[in-house]
Amino acid sequence: MRELLAIDEALALILERVEPLPAEPVPVGDAAGRVLAEPALAVVDLPPFPSSAMDGYAVRAADIPATLRVGARIAAGRPAPRALETGEAMAIATGGVVPDGADAVVPIEYVVEHGNNAEFTAAADVGANVRPRGGDLGAGEPVVEPGVRLGPAQLGALSAAGIAEVACARRPRAAVLTTGTELRPPGQPLAPGQVYEANGTILAAALASAGAEVEVLPPVPDDEDAHRHALEHGLGADVLVSSGGVSVGPHDLVREVGRSLGVEEVFWRVAVKPGKPIAFGVRGRTLVFGLPGNPVSSLVGFELFVRPAIFALQGLRDPGPHFHVGRLAASLRRSDGRDELVRARSSVDGAGVVLEPLRGQESHMIARAAAADALVFVPRGDGELEAGEPVRFLSLA
Repeated sequence: MRELLAIDEALALILERVEPLPAEPVPVGDAAGRVLAEPALAVVDLPPFPSSAMDGYAVRAADIPATLRVGARIAAGRPAPRALETGEAMAIATGGVVPDGADAVVPIEYVVEHGNNAEFTAAADVGANVRPRGGDLGAGEPVVEPGVRLGPAQLGALSAAGIAEVACARRPRAAVLTTGTELRPPGQPLAPGQVYEANGTILAAALASAGAEVEVLPPVPDDEDAHRHALEHGLGADVLVSSGGVSVGPHDLVREVGRSLGVEEVFWRVAVKPGKPIAFGVRGRTLVFGLPGNPVSSLVGFELFVRPAIFALQGLRDPGPHFHVGRLAASLRRSDGRDELVRARSSVDGAGVVLEPLRGQESHMIARAAAADALVFVPRGDGELEAGEPVRFLSLA
């Protein structure tokens, strides 16, 4: 029996075999969740003109304190009517164009207007409340660098910089295959010995959340021909993720049939609980993951290994897994031979994130996993992790 791989060793073997997918043009409005493949360069300066940060009055700082004539009123979205003359002010709205000659904006609440005159009782610093042209970014400079997954902040910056289209990695095409004669779809009656199929739903949702386009194949019974037909179809995707059939029982056919179809097995079995009998292989550029059939084992295997691979295919700068730090609300016993991922519920107090381990950690207990929003990493070793001790965790939220 081969020695179990450590989690980090297994992940390194996976990422070594990832070839990032080619880029394609994507309208900015459709790019949420996509990973940028090339630098996105600003079309204009940001701001594109000197603008006011406040509702107030544009002035020459050297002219105040004084009472000045209000020579014009500048609304947002319209050009300044002319340059500011010495000894005058111009009323200006937030975002309005600061006229040539003005070097400060005094907020409206510090000014008393008498008819067409404005009284300024205090001095102003040069540059006060003026957003200089290009103060945020200059035209031609990168707004977002490659390897970043685009969220609301990045999309807003791209739009503000005048960028209508970006180059993003193509979405990975993923196929999901669940195996087992006992599986039935929800909604159908169960015969003795049968269970409802859940892993396909888990994996499809998880893959979609990582940015993949997902095809869920029909579950296959424990039959070699059925496995061969389904696996051959799934191997046409960028990523094939199966669940079940990767252990050593007489009905565990995934690895054997995969080999017959040209899948090069890179590793099998990882020192993790739950999920030890995880298999990973490649055929050409297709990544092939064989996850265990127990639902929680599949979930843990996905978060540790499949999600980082999906991110790496898209060129994400740091594909993960992304651990956070919290502290335990109760003690946890460590396992001698394997690192463990323990389902927990998180909360926040004044000192940070608190993680409450859930009762019932068996790998088949998917209903109890529904209450979890975190996986606490418990490193192998002797003894216990004590309540209050800092720990790393993966978010399931």
